[in-house]
Formats: sequence, C-alpha cells, structure tokens
Amino acid sequence: MVAAIPEPPASTYALEVDGRLKAEFATKDGAKAGAEELKRRFPMLRVRIHDAETKAGEEIQLRRGKARISC
Repeated sequence: MVAAIPEPPASTYALEVDGRLKAEFATKDGAKAGAEELKRRFPMLRVRIHDAETKAGEEIQLRRGKARISC
C-alpha cells in the first residue's frame, strides 16, 4: 500500500485517490499512465491527476474498457 503524501507537491504531478494524494510524478504522461492503470485495476476508486503548478485536477474515468480524462 502506498502512504499518503503529507503535503501537496509544489512543482510536480500527483495522483489523488479517493481525495488523498498518493504518489508524485515528474511528468504528466507518467501520472496519466499510473492513473489509467490504477483505474483499470480498481474501477471503483475516484482517481484524479493533480497539477501542482496550476492547482488543477483531472479526473480519470473508464470508458468501454479504456480510461479517459475529464476536466
């Protein structure tokens, strides 16, 4: 199990699972790949990518066996 990140990252991308930040990624592509894999394995989870610079989040949703991102 991955422990929660104690503080939001300042300049990276973070994976938010059910409202808790769980992992940091240096690139958006890395965060997206991790989020999509997690959502495919556990579709009941709420998975979002948090961008530290813009303070925005993108929710990952499953669509016909594939994960997709919605803003």
